[in-house]
Amino acid sequence: MPTTASPLPSKISGINYFTGIMKKTCLSLFLLLLAACFNSLGAQQLAIIPEPVKTERFKGSFLLSDPVKIYADAKDSLIRLHADYLSAALKTVTGLEPGRSDQKSRAQFRLLKGKFAGLGEEGYLLNIDASGISISANTGKGIFYGIQSLLQLLPAYQNNAIISLPYLKVTDYPRFGWRGMMLDVSRHFFSAEAVKRYIDLLAAYKMNVFHWHLSDSEGWRLEIKKYPKLTRVGAWRKEVPGSVFYRNHQALPADTFNYGGYYTQSEAREIVHYASLRNITVIPEIDMPGHSDAAIAAYPGLSCSGLAQPVRSSFGGDPNALANYCAGKEESFQFLEGVLSEVIDIFPSAYIHIGGDEVNKTSWKNCSACQQRIKNQGLKDEHELQSYFISRIGRFLQSKDRKLIGWDEILEGGLPGGATVMSWRGESGGIKAARMHRTVVMTPVKPLYFNRYQADTLTVQQPLAARFSINTLKDVYQYRPIPKELSSTEASFVLGAQGCLWTEFISSENDLERMVLPRMLALSEVLWSKEQSLNWNKFNNKLYFHAKRLGAEGKNIFSGVPFLYNNIEVR
Repeated sequence: MPTTASPLPSKISGINYFTGIMKKTCLSLFLLLLAACFNSLGAQQLAIIPEPVKTERFKGSFLLSDPVKIYADAKDSLIRLHADYLSAALKTVTGLEPGRSDQKSRAQFRLLKGKFAGLGEEGYLLNIDASGISISANTGKGIFYGIQSLLQLLPAYQNNAIISLPYLKVTDYPRFGWRGMMLDVSRHFFSAEAVKRYIDLLAAYKMNVFHWHLSDSEGWRLEIKKYPKLTRVGAWRKEVPGSVFYRNHQALPADTFNYGGYYTQSEAREIVHYASLRNITVIPEIDMPGHSDAAIAAYPGLSCSGLAQPVRSSFGGDPNALANYCAGKEESFQFLEGVLSEVIDIFPSAYIHIGGDEVNKTSWKNCSACQQRIKNQGLKDEHELQSYFISRIGRFLQSKDRKLIGWDEILEGGLPGGATVMSWRGESGGIKAARMHRTVVMTPVKPLYFNRYQADTLTVQQPLAARFSINTLKDVYQYRPIPKELSSTEASFVLGAQGCLWTEFISSENDLERMVLPRMLALSEVLWSKEQSLNWNKFNNKLYFHAKRLGAEGKNIFSGVPFLYNNIEVR
């Protein structure tokens, strides 16, 4: 798990998460007034995030009136589901009861699948004219994203006003194919329902990758049927008074207590399916060879020492004493192949994340089995032993038709064939990999770690966070995933970028949202919109409408929508 930080010792209470870019003096009243204005003017201001590729405005407006009818291609089951999604959202905002029509000419809303040059798989056309509203795309993915843009043209919540939408034509498609967000559920466990709400938030702003950090030293979070002790033992840890996690929970008992949880395979499959309907790929992360304390607590024989140990408490203990799988024991590889076989069966993603970061090689240096492995394989040192470990896991994944992705430490000792690098320690690892013509996802600590403060804590009150740096909203918006050092050919190996949320200091779902927002909105625009369209002042102005749309003052536009697809059977 690539994150190291210390807590800020001051007690911090929260305010609206959109205040990280402003002074808090008179802020609440200011936001309420501006949000009220944008509630009535939002449709005319076209506050779409991320900014579309091209928007053409025309004279006139379309008035939405009862009866509301939606047309969707009856042959495409996914688009019919998206029509249900749109219907539920329209009911929430308008109070009307949308129905279905089998004739395009009699429907105010039309979802049309066809062949449209230049849009790709995720692009869409949104047209509003006197005949109504049409969303056209090559795939259901594009239809879904067109719906997200349409919903942002509507009021933030139901207010009984006449809904007037300006005549316009939006042509839109993404710049990058990897638009991701990571969530660490090892340090703080979130329910399956909370994970779905996180996915809804990503989908609303056209993010398409959910990187799910499922194992680490502080907890194993996924049921593995071949190894039941992973969840029976590894999913639970002792928290003691004085730990960061303990201090961040105000209503905890005064003595040591058990903390943890895990997702059944059924729950994980449901989340994967739920995400897929929102065009989000779930990429699981199973950490190896380091950050493995929880697994080794369950199965001590997998370590070099073979000695029993507990699951580490939250952000507790010596960071240099993190446990590793023993690279010299065949049992380690047999275990991990068994685990990954079940992971692969649950997650259909092309990529499987194996971590590979912050490996404490001291245990390997003192392990006779590891030293024998180095000798037998003709390796130079423990760095090449790590490369051997990662390469061997990579070959196993390739045999299952999957791709290995790991943090930039997988470059140490030689990058395994076919591996993708996730560059977190700045951009140097990503630049090195791209120059090797290897695919890269950029996620540098600064500015894409959202467990860092959004502003100076002396100015703005925020949830407890890592104090090593402040990653402001503007820092995120000004980030560009393609380093200037790369040639155009090398730049083509940068798949995109993602934000990361590590949860040592996260005490609730509310704090999670306040750390992610509004920075995720900035990242979504950076990754979707054309670089020449990025405009900080325009984006900043659009946030007022979205503060109302997402904030506590108004009824969330997605209430009633998130679990719309839950009755769909999943395998």
